[in-house]
Amino acid sequence: MARVLIVDDAAFMRMMLKDILTKNGLEVVGEAVNGADAVDKYRELNPDIVTMDITMPEKDGISAVKEIRALHPQAKIIMCSAMGQQPMVLEAIQAGAKDFVVKPFQPDRVMESIKKVLGS
Repeated sequence: MARVLIVDDAAFMRMMLKDILTKNGLEVVGEAVNGADAVDKYRELNPDIVTMDITMPEKDGISAVKEIRALHPQAKIIMCSAMGQQPMVLEAIQAGAKDFVVKPFQPDRVMESIKKVLGS
């Protein structure tokens, strides 16, 4: 069973993602509320995969991706973006994110992305 860390500053978004992931047999091992929290939780939990929001207070998702990938080059991270954030999504992919999903989350698309990234 894959272990997932969910990173989003909105509790509602974390809850929605957690629901999708657990219903599909994944284990949510932790939740982080911003990029700085994400880096700490990644170190602590060493998840198989991370879902990372782009826009967050304190440290954004792109900075967190760069930091996590610098420490753990094998880290598998999926960006979660709102509509119209394409330039930031590209930057995140260049920083080392493996894929992205757009909010509001479509369960099928989330699981397709997770399967693709875990398989890579």
